[in-house]
Amino acid sequence: MNATVYVPECPTLYPHMLLQPSTAPAAMPPFNSERCWWFYFARNAIWHMVRRLDLVGREVLVPSYHHGVEIAALVDAGAIPVFYRVGGRWDVDVGDIESKIGPRTRALYLTHYAGFPGPARELKRLAERQGLLLIEDCALSLLSSNGPHALGNIGDIGIFCLYKTLPVPNGGGLVVNGPLQFDFPELPAPPTASVFSHVASALLKNVEMRGGNAGRWVRQAARRLAHGAVRAGQVERIATGTSQFNPDHVNLGISPLTLRIARAQNAERIIATRRRNYLQLLDILGPLSPPLFDALPVGVCPLFYPLLSRNKQAMLQGLWAAGIEAVDFWRDHHPACDASAFPETMRLRDSVVEIPCHQDIDPDTLQRMAAVVVDLLQKLERPASAHRTHHA
Repeated sequence: MNATVYVPECPTLYPHMLLQPSTAPAAMPPFNSERCWWFYFARNAIWHMVRRLDLVGREVLVPSYHHGVEIAALVDAGAIPVFYRVGGRWDVDVGDIESKIGPRTRALYLTHYAGFPGPARELKRLAERQGLLLIEDCALSLLSSNGPHALGNIGDIGIFCLYKTLPVPNGGGLVVNGPLQFDFPELPAPPTASVFSHVASALLKNVEMRGGNAGRWVRQAARRLAHGAVRAGQVERIATGTSQFNPDHVNLGISPLTLRIARAQNAERIIATRRRNYLQLLDILGPLSPPLFDALPVGVCPLFYPLLSRNKQAMLQGLWAAGIEAVDFWRDHHPACDASAFPETMRLRDSVVEIPCHQDIDPDTLQRMAAVVVDLLQKLERPASAHRTHHA
């Protein structure tokens, strides 16, 4: 399939964003919190949280549907993960959580998937009855709310990742809610060369996205030059978005440039654009592939559109060939999790493809991207679709 459109996985950086002054922070966590600590990665925040909350040697109930790096951070810091059931619609099994609370349990860990809220209030009530802590993982849900209530405000701790939603080179945040009293050390900023490398990459992706074939050529040429310079200068580029936890990076803080760019973003526009794009994808793709969710709840800022595919690898290969940076969403689990005990989670891992819907995607680009997805669905999923239609 020939490339027809370039759609990056994450939002890109426009040059003017480097010059914009910081404005009033968004009226939602982590930017509106006076008790927020910043890190290079959200996983760093998780590691330090375990040490500060005395979770070493204690059990933390965590979802069977997880990325893996957050579990690795918990384990490396000394916590013991105990896995609970998550259903085929990202639905958390509260009953299973309650049944697994034991004498060594210290905290409940709730992940809000791709902006869609989990049962934070229900788990908060359960945690309070049992004398436990509630940790809200909002790494995939920055700027998202459950109706009028921002995610990350209910639990004792809220964990956030900035670079999945915003065009920043790094950044994770930890927000403390309620009566907890503790502090974190101020961590050193990451190497300037590494930050510059990420910034340059985001700028070049923007050039390719907006510049068509000419933009693609410019980006490719610049990348070749940059790779040579990195090798010659022996620059350590601290990668983001990886699935591996590296304890060597646990004491890295956020870069000042990240906070400058993040605080200059228009949160309301980002939320509105992501919702518009998601709803258009739902309208176009929903009839061809049963959606994970039939609607977009009020307040949700979707990180991506979760496409269910019976032929996940072929779908991904087709999308990549067309210039769409779709993601093989959470295929692997942490080794501590017995995958055979959670068949619904494994079906999700085998079928969910992450389709971008971020704020850089204009209506024309979205239509062209959706046309590629439709073409692939018709080629790869037609037998199942015909079967469903026949029995409708």
